Order: sequence, then structure tokens, then C-alpha cells
Amino acid sequence: MGRISRANNKLIWTFNGEKMVIEPWGRNSLRVRSTMMGDIQETDYALLPITKAAGAVVEITQHQGVIINGKIKAVLTEDPWSKTGTIAYYNQENRLLLEEQGWHGALNLYARKFKPILGGDYRLTVSFESQEEEKLFGMGQYQQEVMDLKYCSLELAHRNSQASVPFLLSSRGYGFLWHNPAVGKVTFGKNVTQWESYSTKQLDYWITAGDTPAEIEEAYAEATGKVPMMPEYGLGFWQCKLRYWNQEQVLNVAREYKKRNIPLDVIVIDFFHWPRMGDFRFDEKFFPDPEAMNKELEAMGVKLMVSVWPQIDLRSENFEEMKERNLLVKPEMGVNISMTFGGDSLFFDATNPEARKFVWEKCKKNYYDHGIRIFWLDEAEPEFGVYDFENYRYHMGPNVQVGNIYPQMYSRTFYEGMEKQGQKNIVNLVRCAWAGSQRYGALVWSGDVHSTYEDLRKQICAGLHMGLAGIPWWTTDIGGFAGGNPKDERFRKLLVRWFEYGTFCPVMRLHGDRMPASMLPGSDGLPNCHTGVENEVWSFGETVYKILKKYISFRECMRDYTREFMKEAHIKGSPVMRTMFYEFPDDEKAWDVKEQYMYGSDLLIAPMVYEDAEWRKVYLPKGARWTDLHTGEIFEGGQEILTDAPLEKIPVFIRDGRHPEFIGKILNMHDKP
Repeated sequence: MGRISRANNKLIWTFNGEKMVIEPWGRNSLRVRSTMMGDIQETDYALLPITKAAGAVVEITQHQGVIINGKIKAVLTEDPWSKTGTIAYYNQENRLLLEEQGWHGALNLYARKFKPILGGDYRLTVSFESQEEEKLFGMGQYQQEVMDLKYCSLELAHRNSQASVPFLLSSRGYGFLWHNPAVGKVTFGKNVTQWESYSTKQLDYWITAGDTPAEIEEAYAEATGKVPMMPEYGLGFWQCKLRYWNQEQVLNVAREYKKRNIPLDVIVIDFFHWPRMGDFRFDEKFFPDPEAMNKELEAMGVKLMVSVWPQIDLRSENFEEMKERNLLVKPEMGVNISMTFGGDSLFFDATNPEARKFVWEKCKKNYYDHGIRIFWLDEAEPEFGVYDFENYRYHMGPNVQVGNIYPQMYSRTFYEGMEKQGQKNIVNLVRCAWAGSQRYGALVWSGDVHSTYEDLRKQICAGLHMGLAGIPWWTTDIGGFAGGNPKDERFRKLLVRWFEYGTFCPVMRLHGDRMPASMLPGSDGLPNCHTGVENEVWSFGETVYKILKKYISFRECMRDYTREFMKEAHIKGSPVMRTMFYEFPDDEKAWDVKEQYMYGSDLLIAPMVYEDAEWRKVYLPKGARWTDLHTGEIFEGGQEILTDAPLEKIPVFIRDGRHPEFIGKILNMHDKP
């Protein structure tokens, strides 16, 4: 028979080589770890240490062990026939939340299957019984128009525009973190829910119970960390394009914004402002005096953000030293190259503390010491030339076993360096994230998405899932990154719709690779990297310009409001963009709404996401009265309405007449010519 025991407040199961420990880990939460033929490892990939001992009740009978921690109860039952032990989880009302897959008679199924990799570790599969009525949300950013993830299969791996953040929120009242950075997949099937890691040393997950989505999210934030307070410059408008390639160009754009009296908080210098990738410095031919450039921007009230890539070009001035000191990701086989874009390169190994220190010291000397306080951490997945995850090895282990932690460690590189300099309220833009990234000031954007209405619709789902996965700072390239000609009327309309949506994202940032592209020389006279055409708010014609300028004014009017919910994200871990059910969990219809959301707790946003559409349906949740922010008209909740939305209007409704000063400012703005 198997054996169930206890040690202090832990419930332990051992049998046939497996050792499993279930223990309290924060309020209403449990951590479950299991190993085969080994000891439990004290990994801290995303979960923070328990700051104070959590009280728990542990009871053991002949074939059963029970552990209760606040609102969650785990029941471990030995099957006398199969000699296996399976776990079921219940809330404080003894309602079943989640249960492992049983033996299923002659099928001989295992809830926890450790399949050995010869000479190495294990391919792990963990199976749970599927609950047909369950709705599932979170899991990070996947480019799909899907809100309820039930019946989806998701790759547990990062790609450009895909961020796997394996925290799941269930309509049954629990949250589940797959605390394993291995590459794998999860299937939320009709017959089974199955988590797989292709190479790992142990099973490790965290589960919490809560009466509301907010309670679950706040417990998860306590367990994995919270964002800093968003600094003031994160509340306004950010200007970016591919790419400002010289110092005077950057300054002229900022000067023009000031001349036009358009508020501008941040301007961005994108990639290939360096001689070679991995030099981590400005090319002095095109940026001769970065300190003076930054000082002029500061005098205009504009912060400067600078792009950093983790690639080290084989021709970089830092390559040989980094190679000699083992600071680079190592391909297991074939040519010693990770990526060929812009030159053959390898990625720096962000899982190596020495590599993190090396990169930060270079960036401190060449950027930070010039006054630059915001970094754009691109390529954070990292984006290997081919996604053969088993072909790369890190300081922490094989990529296939630990690779999903890379973007978290990349953000950590800069966060800890900036924190050491005494900087507070750190925020860095980054193209990927994993669980725990938020505590390192990660503002995730959705990657190189295309300039299409389909991709615009996907961003709504992506942003809401990211918020539920514990990443409250999130944004997109307004207008889409790839494609878009400023002279094309169809694109201009798409840009307007995306800009309206971007006004009500946690950070409002205009960016894109606008057509047609032009090749530019490097300082050596050879072709370097292309740049797109103009991408400022005045670049798309006078009609569009007036609309964009109006929505920047909207954003300015919302500063106090946005700051309030940034503070809530910092203190409680709440998402800034929220699904309708997050605010209205008792409204069944709110769980099925996809193309609208709450910005904070009080603004209902219904973006226009279909070409040439000038009206749409909006569901107004019950339990509130809703004021049209454009007209002042009031509607009772619990109904679906049709609302008109010509090009210059995004439907926005405010809850229960809150924030009357804000409403007054917006309505007054509509009265102005």
C-alpha cells in the first residue's frame, strides 16, 4: 500500500518511487510538488517564499489524507485496488473545484505520469477530470479570438506575439498556476484537462480557492508578486515608430508635439541605433550627444525610452568576452548561431547572474548614465531563428526544461540594476513575460502583430487574458506593427479604431513599421536596417489627425482615473483591463462577453473592431446604471443595446454616474469645434 503521513502542516504521500508533498502556500492556497526517485526541490521560479506560516489542518485516516487551508481543502485518497493516490480539491462549502483523473478501472490511467527520458529526467503528464460547464481564462497571450479557453489546446512556450503565462482562472472558483518553466502544452479537453512538460525534474503547481475572480487574482498576486506603482509618465501618450535613426529626428518629433500643444509623455528610440547588436550603446555617428538629447527632452517634459536587444552579434565588440565567460545561450547542435536577423548572433543568457550583471553594467554606462530611465526589452521570448526548443541550453538547464523563464529573467536584469541605482517605480517595455514578470516592472506589449481588423480583435482577448494571468501592465502597437500605409484610407480608418482602443489600454503607445520601407546605411556605409515612413499623429491626414488629437485629450482627462487603478494593481494585483465577469461575477451573461471590457472598475469599453462598422451591440451588465460618455444618455443594466459609433466614436459607458468631473470634461470636449 501507499503511505500517507504528515510533517508539521504538510501532507505527504510516498509510494513506488514517488514522493508528493501538499502544503499551505498563502491564504486559501496550496502548493503541490511531486518527484520520482528523488527529493523535493526548493525551486522559486515564480512563487515567492511564504512570509508567515499559514495555518492548516491536516487529518489522516487509513486510506485518506486531508489538508485544509482557509477556503481550500485537498483530499488525497488511496485506491486500494490500483495502489494509486489521487487528489480532489474543494472549497469551504465542500463544493468540488478540481480533481485528478482517477484509475478508470481496467484503463489503468495515472493522474501523474513520469515518463523517463533515458539517461535524464522525465516527460511529465498531469491529468484532471474535465468539468463540462466550466469556463477557463488566463494563461497569458495567445493570438486568437477566444475568451473561454475550454476545449482549447495551448502550447506552453513563447513566440513572437505569444506569451505563455500558465495561470488559469476557473468559473468554478479556483486559480491554478502550473509552476514549471518547461516547454510543453496544456489541453482543456471535453474528456480531460492535461498538463504536459516535455522535460522536467518534478511536478509543481499552486492552487487557490476564492469566492470571486478578484479574490482569486489577489491571492495569486500575493503568491507571485505585484507591479510597482506606475510612474506618472505611464499614464499619458507614448510616441514611437520604426525607427528614429538619428538624434535630430528624435528631437524634431518631440519639438513638433510641443509646438502643436499635444501632450507627450514618452518618445522611443527603437532598434539598430547601435553599431552592432550586443554593443549596448548608441552609434556616435547618428547619436553624437545622447546626454544632451535626453536633457532637451526632459526640459520638454518628455521621457526617453531606448530599445535593447538580447542578441550578441558575432561581430560585436562584446562577443568574444561574453563567449569566453560563458555568458551566452549555447546551441546544442549545429552552427553556433541563434538568430540571423541583422547579423549572425547568439542570445545573452539571462538565466546566468553573471550575464545579467554584464549586460546591465554595459547599459548603465552607455544609457543610464546619460539619464535614460526606461528601457524597451525587445526579443524577450527569446525569438530564436527556429523554435527548436530542445536545441538550446541555458545556465539554469536545457531550454526545453527551463526556457519559459527567460523573459522573466530578462526583465529582472534591468529591474535589479535600476533598483540598485535607487530608482523607484520602475517600468520597462518587454515583448514577453512569464509568471512573476510583473514584479520586475514588466510592461508587456503584444509583439509584431499585423495591421488588420482580425489582429485588432485578437488583442482584446490577449490583453484580458494577460491581466487574469497576473500581468496588469499590457499594451499593443497602436495600428498594428506589420504593414499599414499612412496614405491608404482603409489603413487610416483601422488606425483610428486601434487608437481609440489604445486610449483605454493600460499604456497608450503608437508604433508600427509603416510602408513603404527605406533601407538606411550604418556608420560603416553598409546597409544596416530599414525604417518605415512617418508614424506621428499628424501623418495620416487632417481628418484622422483631429480624431487622434481628441483621444490624446481623452487620455489626459483620465489621468486621475487611470492612476487610481494603477495603484490598485500595485497594492492588490488587480488587472487594469478587466473582463466583464471580473466586475460582475454574478451576471451569467458577463462570463460570455468577448469584444468589450472594463477599463478599471467603472468604464465599460466597446471597441469597434470590424471594418466600416458604424454601430454595434453592447451588453450592459445588471446591477448598475450606465451613462454614455459621448451623449450623457443613461441606460439601465441587464440589457443589450445598439449604439451608433461613427469613425470618431468608440462606445464608452460609465458605471452608476461615478466620476462626474471626468464625465463633465469629456462632454464639454464634444461641444468644442
